[in-house]
Amino acid sequence: MARFRLALVMILVILGSVSFSEAQLKMGFYGKTCPNAEKIVQDVVNQHINNAPSLAAGLIRMHFHDCFVRGCDGSILINATSSNQQVEKLAPPNLTVRGFDFIDKVKSALESKCPGIVSCADIITLATRDSIVAIGGPTWNVPTGRRDGRISNFAEARNNIPPPFGNFTTLITLFANQGLDVKDLVLLSGAHTIGVSHCSSFSNRLFNFTGVGDEDPSLDSEYAANLKSRRCLSLADNTTKVEMDPGSRNTFDLSYFKLVLKRRGLFESDAALTMNPAALAQVRRFAGGSEQDFFSEFSKAMEKMGRIGVKTGSAGEIRRTCAFVN
Repeated sequence: MARFRLALVMILVILGSVSFSEAQLKMGFYGKTCPNAEKIVQDVVNQHINNAPSLAAGLIRMHFHDCFVRGCDGSILINATSSNQQVEKLAPPNLTVRGFDFIDKVKSALESKCPGIVSCADIITLATRDSIVAIGGPTWNVPTGRRDGRISNFAEARNNIPPPFGNFTTLITLFANQGLDVKDLVLLSGAHTIGVSHCSSFSNRLFNFTGVGDEDPSLDSEYAANLKSRRCLSLADNTTKVEMDPGSRNTFDLSYFKLVLKRRGLFESDAALTMNPAALAQVRRFAGGSEQDFFSEFSKAMEKMGRIGVKTGSAGEIRRTCAFVN
């Protein structure tokens, strides 16, 4: 009986610790320590977004890639400090991620007012939300209190970030590893309604899909011909950029889902959404539904993603400079 009581006490202590840790992530976390933190982030975003609307696509991609490796802890921002250090931002999925300098600008603005208070992880999360809102997209709640990770691992980024060439099995496995489901996969893929991609992320679909110089049959042939003749002229092109949602790359809308149904999604991962009945049903739902419905559901998925593996309480640290561990 004594052992039972001791075990029960230990379980309650553990549960209490977990609850306490989770309680650190909350709306208005910086209300007392840096009351204007969220406004400062929003102001910096609004100062830059009109001249650089593509910033929104860059930030949401950064946020996505950060959260899929060790949780939303800002580890994607860490620079290598030696020639043999392999950090996340050097991994293939992150070589074209943009926005690092912008995050540094926001951090500097916050440090000038509240030094050592606001984490880089929270800055990514808040700036992503604010940039999407600034281009006319949805808003969502961003509870704060994330702390910054101290580890950035090349191999984990390479292995955990869903690739543009992933099939449905690969995608849903990587999403499930983060506690996300089929609906989240479809919704978060909807972020491809903004931004561009380098040809190298999909050119195999145009020139060498199965290794014999063929084209991906799941890609609309007319669209493929247009890409090959006007945009990505060869398999070796790794610099040309192509809109993921042609004609509205800075507009957050439903057109991505309509393109996927027309077999005009740029990536294999886009086409993969039509290969599973549950995912296809969601694509059809959003393609034929209202923008308001998509915005509402997308917001829930973003808030859910923003909670992946967060470090709170005494875990991690508050980096003084986002690119370097203290």
